[in-house]
Amino acid sequence: MKEVFLGIDHPALAAKDVVALTKWYCDVLGYELIAQTDKPIFIIKAPDGTNIEMMPEDGTPPPTRTVSTKGWSHLALRVSDFDKAVAALDKHQVHWETAEFEAVGGGRIRNFLDIEGNLLQIVER
Repeated sequence: MKEVFLGIDHPALAAKDVVALTKWYCDVLGYELIAQTDKPIFIIKAPDGTNIEMMPEDGTPPPTRTVSTKGWSHLALRVSDFDKAVAALDKHQVHWETAEFEAVGGGRIRNFLDIEGNLLQIVER
């Protein structure tokens, strides 16, 4: 089935303020807006070509989550230079959830939150 299932096209993120969150991902993380609808739903693209769909939330209360709660837990962003990524995020005053720790299989990881409290990681392998 490798010739049929090629990989992940995009995760989707429902936001309280989809316009502000989309702008934050573009301004802070270097994503580029590539498509949008009137709803508004946005598709943003990372420098490596991967996409995220940003959509307005529907008011359903979110569950309480940790990095080990059943289901999808976080979005890990691959970085080319861990120290530069930390410095850039510090300039934007992100809320760090953890100190740096070792990635499974080797490398460096650190967890932080976006402006709506979604858990993100930077990872350098």
